[in-house]
Amino acid sequence: MSRIGKKPVPLPKGVTVNLNEGLVSVKGPKGELKLRLVPEVYAELGDGVIAITPREQNDRTRAMWGMQRTLVNNLVRGVTDGFSEKLEISGVGYRASVQGKNLQLQLGFSHDVLYPIPAGIQIVCEKPTMITISGMDKQLVGQVAAEIRGYRPPEPYKGKGVKYAGERIRRKEGKKK
Repeated sequence: MSRIGKKPVPLPKGVTVNLNEGLVSVKGPKGELKLRLVPEVYAELGDGVIAITPREQNDRTRAMWGMQRTLVNNLVRGVTDGFSEKLEISGVGYRASVQGKNLQLQLGFSHDVLYPIPAGIQIVCEKPTMITISGMDKQLVGQVAAEIRGYRPPEPYKGKGVKYAGERIRRKEGKKK
């Protein structure tokens, strides 16, 4: 039995849900998100909650049950509050800025890196060394953050590069004589 799957997803005020044939559509103040459920589970709409229920009891169904409940919960949280991820840039001359629909990164290469901002994502640079990525879709926000970090991951000797806010970089000792 899935402990997470058993819990129903509460619906806040202002959120409407439409269920039809495995497609969950959630509409809220920030917009609308959709999810196609796997065939092993189905969703039921109760009084102010969505319950995810397995169709049968086997290993794959138990594995999908909790995951699908979490994905539906992420839809509800996304249309009400949204998700955000912060990145920090450290290194001499490393900086970022938003120019139109592109994020311009100066990361010590011979050229600037231009990252096109996908639809549904907002990127803000409060400081030249701080990037905030926000949007409704948790998966897309995390993917964009991972792609930006992937241009120059933090290195273990000086700690230069792009890292998540709060991420600890394991430092190594340099070469000795």
